[in-house]
Amino acid sequence: MADQIDYEILGDDAQAVVIRLDPREAVRAEPGAFMWMEDGIEMETSTGGGIMSGLKRKLAGEKFFLTTFDNRGHDVRKVAFAGDFPDKIIPLDLAKTDIMCQRDAYLCSADGIEVTLAFTKRFGAGFLGGEGFFLQRLSGNGMAFVHAGGLIVEQELGRGESIRVDTGCLVAFEPSVDYDIRMIKGVKSMLFGGEGLFYAHMTGPGKVWIQTTPFSRFAGKVASAAGGGRGEVKRGIGLGILGGLIGGD
Repeated sequence: MADQIDYEILGDDAQAVVIRLDPREAVRAEPGAFMWMEDGIEMETSTGGGIMSGLKRKLAGEKFFLTTFDNRGHDVRKVAFAGDFPDKIIPLDLAKTDIMCQRDAYLCSADGIEVTLAFTKRFGAGFLGGEGFFLQRLSGNGMAFVHAGGLIVEQELGRGESIRVDTGCLVAFEPSVDYDIRMIKGVKSMLFGGEGLFYAHMTGPGKVWIQTTPFSRFAGKVASAAGGGRGEVKRGIGLGILGGLIGGD
C-alpha cells in the first residue's frame, strides 16, 4: 500500500503544507522549503541515494541535496513546508502512476519517493520546450507535493483528445499523455502575439496540470515594473533639476 501521509494544505494564494508524522515516519523536502517543525523531529541532509542521484536531480532543476525530516519521538509531530514564491500546492498519489513535471516543481514527499531525471521523448520537445531536454519524474509508493503559480487547472484528457498549452504554464502530466512541442502558425502570431514561438501539444489519455501564473512570467512583470519605476524616478529628478535651473534664471 502507498504511504498515505496525513497532511493539510493551508492558505489560498501562497500555500503551505503541514504534514503530521507518526513515530519513525519521515518526509523529504527540497532544501529551502522548510518552515517549522515540532520537537521530536530530526533533520538530516543527504544526496538521497548517492552522488548520481544528486546529479540527476540537479540536471532536472532541483537541488543536489535533499533534507529528510524524521519523527524520532513517541507521538505524532508536525512539520511544515512552503515554496519560495506565491504558489499553489498540488498533492499527488504516486501509487496510482508516476508524474512528469517541470523543473523546480517538486516541493516535498513521503520518504522513499524518487525525484529523477526524465528525458523528453522527442528532440524538438527537449530543445524548444523551455524546460531543456529534461523533465522531473516523480515515482514511488506514496504521496508527493509539487507547487506552481496562480490558479491550478486540472485537465483530464480522453484517448486521442488534445490540448495546446503555453510551455511556461505546463506544470505536470501523467506519463500516459503524449508530450510534444510545436511551432505557432502564422508570422503575425509568432512576431506580435506575445505568446512565444512554441506551445506544448498534449494528447491523452491522462491528466495534465496547468498553472495560470508561471514564476518566470510573474518575475518578468515585477522586473518590468521595477525598471519602469526607476525610470519615472529618474525622469522626475531630471524635470526637477530642469525646473530649478529655469526658476533660477
